[in-house]
Amino acid sequence: AWEGSDEARPLSKAGRRRAAGLATVLGDQGIARIITSPFVRCRETVEPLAAQRGLLIEPSDWLAEGSPLSDALRLVEKVADEVTVLCTHGDVIAALLDHLRRLGIAPSDPRFEKASTWVLDTERGDVTSVTYLPPPA
Repeated sequence: AWEGSDEARPLSKAGRRRAAGLATVLGDQGIARIITSPFVRCRETVEPLAAQRGLLIEPSDWLAEGSPLSDALRLVEKVADEVTVLCTHGDVIAALLDHLRRLGIAPSDPRFEKASTWVLDTERGDVTSVTYLPPPA
């Protein structure tokens, strides 16, 4: 029912419930940073987590819908030395997971449900494994 710009579209009621559950899904991870697409719905997704952890939300155009894979890869490499939450869109996640699948790291049948979480483990700046976490209930 949203009639405004896609960038300004807020989360739905279900999206807000899932955003509140994100802190539970991520457990006791030692999150140091939260970086998100500048789109409103991405920012709203990480706001409860940021509030719970006392972290600032850093917007990045490199995570915006329609951003090239090269931007996402540069950002992953840039933050690989600290536990960082990145919030982006399905097209960016799909491109990133497809790239990692071709490298033999990501599963061949990735899931893209809204509010799903992908954990990228890194070592010396390289992604070494990918783990899927289902959306919060």
